[in-house]
Amino acid sequence: MGDIDRILSILGEVRRRLVRIALVLAPIFGFLITFELRPFSLSLGAWTVPLAYPYPSLFYNVTAQVFLALKAWELPAGVTLLNLGVGDSVIVQLELGALLTVIFGMPWIVHEVAAFLVPALRKNERGLFRQIGIPATALFASGTLAGLLFLTPLTLQLLFLYVSAMGTAPVLGIDSFVQFTLLYSLAFGVAFELPIFIYALTRLGVVPSASWRRHWRGAVIGCLVFGMLVTPDNSGITMLLVAAPMMALYFAGVWFAGRWETERPGPTLAVAGG
Repeated sequence: MGDIDRILSILGEVRRRLVRIALVLAPIFGFLITFELRPFSLSLGAWTVPLAYPYPSLFYNVTAQVFLALKAWELPAGVTLLNLGVGDSVIVQLELGALLTVIFGMPWIVHEVAAFLVPALRKNERGLFRQIGIPATALFASGTLAGLLFLTPLTLQLLFLYVSAMGTAPVLGIDSFVQFTLLYSLAFGVAFELPIFIYALTRLGVVPSASWRRHWRGAVIGCLVFGMLVTPDNSGITMLLVAAPMMALYFAGVWFAGRWETERPGPTLAVAGG
């Protein structure tokens, strides 16, 4: 098989995997923007179980319900959300629908990506990916939840203290609110993957732990740049709130990588018998 045929074969496999992903994600997205979840309770003796059933609703759908939950949890008291553009509400529902679709469809996305990559990996690389799969997922979920439930509300409260100090009205556009909340929370999810990234590169023999320790100053600058890029506001406060945990996670990853190098078995030397 020539190089052109090999490239076409790879592109064909990529297309097949993308189609398989789309066939799963499209119904999820359609459900989120066309149905609402109506709550009801199921009594089981002394226990009451809260449940919900789907009901067709084009406007007050799951994405609208998620938006109202974000508004209640994230927004400081006294802040007013404004629909500044005619289509802002539609855009917000589509953005939330796309994000929720990716979250709910992530197991299938990971499955398809793994099915595409695994045949090209060596045996030790496959073992490593299986070993770090669950920790990587747990760290991403933990970082996103920490950002969504604690750090994003704290950041918004802090920023609106400056608004109050300036004597201006505490208002915020709904599109800006959703983008800030989602990007800021997802940034923490990505930041929490840093120890896994460092550990994996050391395990694969790409970067030794000593190199991570030697270049810690560049890593600190990189954390600051990442915090600047992923935060949608222009203040340095949010940048530092992202960069500071990343620095701690960087040194944690370096420690785990160094510990693995220390505890791994040394190479076996073959001794020829006489």
